[in-house]
Amino acid sequence: MRTRRGLSSRPKEAAEEERAGGGGKRNRGREHYGRRKRPRAASPAAEGDGGGGAMAEDLFDILPDEIIVLILGKIVSSASSPSDLISILITCRRANRLGMSPFVLSKASAKIFAIRAKNWSDSAHKFLKQSADAGNLEASYILGMIRFYCLESRASGVSLVARAAIGSHMAALYALAVIQFNGSGGSKHDKDLRAGVALCARAAALGHVDALRELGHCLQDGYGVRQNVVEGRRFLVQANAHELAVVLGSTAKAAWQAHRHHRISEGGSCCSLLSDFGCNVPAPEAHPANRFMVEWFAMRGGPSREGLRMCSYGGCGRPETRRHEFRRCSVCGTVNYCSRACQALHWKLAHKTECAPVDGWLDAPVGAAGGGGGAGGGAPRVNGGVGLVNY
Repeated sequence: MRTRRGLSSRPKEAAEEERAGGGGKRNRGREHYGRRKRPRAASPAAEGDGGGGAMAEDLFDILPDEIIVLILGKIVSSASSPSDLISILITCRRANRLGMSPFVLSKASAKIFAIRAKNWSDSAHKFLKQSADAGNLEASYILGMIRFYCLESRASGVSLVARAAIGSHMAALYALAVIQFNGSGGSKHDKDLRAGVALCARAAALGHVDALRELGHCLQDGYGVRQNVVEGRRFLVQANAHELAVVLGSTAKAAWQAHRHHRISEGGSCCSLLSDFGCNVPAPEAHPANRFMVEWFAMRGGPSREGLRMCSYGGCGRPETRRHEFRRCSVCGTVNYCSRACQALHWKLAHKTECAPVDGWLDAPVGAAGGGGGAGGGAPRVNGGVGLVNY
């Protein structure tokens, strides 16, 4: 059959025979060799995405729960934020189930529980409670402080803090000491200075800096304990040494050097906690519990009841639980502190440049100045004679 270009095409019958016979020459070649052509090998990257992922998934599935729990416990013990735990929980159903096991929650670091006040909810409360029930001392302490000061659930709050203190949690021991010194949650007759000193001594033995400073001032002033100036001075030197050790750590050393450079070159302020030795260090990082309380009361404009005041040191966050609970500066009378440790920090950070005598404030009918009972009974004095007096 001819076309316009003069080329002949195969007859229609021949084409149908080729299709019926298996596709012509190409199919006949395959039949000759007796096998199909080998497919092209996949690239190493494609093999890693495919087979490697499936193998990793299979290995994870065959690992026993005990090993997975141990691994997760190691991860959360060094976590730096709550998002680290969330990343584990959203990985898969098995990780979600094992990540909330009591063993894993008991190993979680304090930063796992660094919940912000703006994100507080029933779920956050439940998570802290579940972690505290699992035996995590940090969760017990943080939830106890939130309940005692923020939610005003005094009994359950102090019970949780005490549970952490029984486990030798330094911050919990010191928090109980502050409650005893102030009689927080009760009347002024509920103060127990000797119990506060004993709790401070336990926390100081574990190396808690604020407890060391508090105990040193108590010994120097005979506040709740027999006066011993030399021993008190020794505890204050230990507090300074602990602060210096923290600052000279690997992560804080660069920050300290930059802070000193800023202070020298631009006149920036610094927390001269080592003023006895002419040194200056950055202000300490607030504990997640204190940061939560600061944010909580900042969002609400202060304590819930009128007439109650906050501790003047901005990194503390403790409010008064009754009127005139905190002691005030013996010179100006305009600032209030829950403890001598907060007074020392605030004095070196800010109040040293602000404090000025106010005529007649001691004549106000708010109570006699003094230590408020206990051995010695004198008003504690720090930083060159500036002390605290009761209302």
